[in-house]
Amino acid sequence: MSEEDLTTYQGSMPRSTADLQRWFEGSPSETALEPDLPIVDAHHHLYGEVTDRHYYRRIDLDQDLSSGHRIVGTVYVEAYRSGWKKTGSEPLRPVGEVEMIVEQAATPVHTADGACQIAAGIVAHADLSSGREVTEVLEAHLAAAQGRLRGVRHMTARDDGLVGRFIKEMPTKHLLQDNAFRTGLAQLERYGLSFDVWVYQNQLQEVLEVVDQFPGITFVLDHVGGLIGVGEFRAKRNEVVSRWQTDLQELARRPNVYVKVGGMGMPVFGFGFEHGARPASSTDLAQAWQPLIDVCIDSFGPDRCMFESNFPVDKQSCGYTELWNAFKLATLAMSADERAAMFYGTASKVYRLDLPR
Repeated sequence: MSEEDLTTYQGSMPRSTADLQRWFEGSPSETALEPDLPIVDAHHHLYGEVTDRHYYRRIDLDQDLSSGHRIVGTVYVEAYRSGWKKTGSEPLRPVGEVEMIVEQAATPVHTADGACQIAAGIVAHADLSSGREVTEVLEAHLAAAQGRLRGVRHMTARDDGLVGRFIKEMPTKHLLQDNAFRTGLAQLERYGLSFDVWVYQNQLQEVLEVVDQFPGITFVLDHVGGLIGVGEFRAKRNEVVSRWQTDLQELARRPNVYVKVGGMGMPVFGFGFEHGARPASSTDLAQAWQPLIDVCIDSFGPDRCMFESNFPVDKQSCGYTELWNAFKLATLAMSADERAAMFYGTASKVYRLDLPR
């Protein structure tokens, strides 16, 4: 592995929040395209305080939601142990995150473009490797979520190369194949919960095995399946993309699998926008992301694709307005019904959201 690889890729969030703010100050925001198009942001986070190197609070999300696009609702997805309890039963500590987001999302965001229900659906963390004992956590999440819990995510993204050097809490190798993990996963069907799958593309074969074992569970593949475009994968880009496309097509044969189209602003994808003198424009983003978006649509169809911002992680490449502009540009050739599914309908269906159209 070359020194260039090590200096080019510095993890998913190389710029601190303060650095990002300065970066964006030098680049005026675009005007939102098609501002009347309803959108569900199917994946975002909230965490941290201004004293932290990275943070994204309710006030920061509100500002992004007021950027001109008509975001009618969002899906909150667990990350970074945000709000976890610091004492008490360790398996139950993630319940603090659900309590936090329910409190912060008690009132909608009112923007010039209409009301937005933050965390209309919640995807919480639960340690599925605890097997049947995870039911105690699931029931605590359900009580804390006050009707908003829709799914679970237990991060399984693992890489043994350059990318893995920047993973703070590396999942167990082949965790998806672990019997205790699968026993825990089986409990989701009992509670009618979906499973958000965060893996890298070299783990998609393991995802296929799990999906086949649990046809009654809805699986949502995060971030187009985690295509790695840095480090040792960069030199064999064509081979990696070809295998990723084949695996996505195979997953799409399973009707209980959906895909989140987004996350491509993360540096791990290898587009390099984080190194720009200014944040990427929507035109640049659309041009770079179009091939991956097309693979998802061609494989799963619009009715099983949903757009996500993955903010603030994707903010390492672009602003919120530019991200949604890019998705709109990339889908101009699609019909109104197809676009409605990707921007609003699929997420509303999968996460069972009751939102105004």
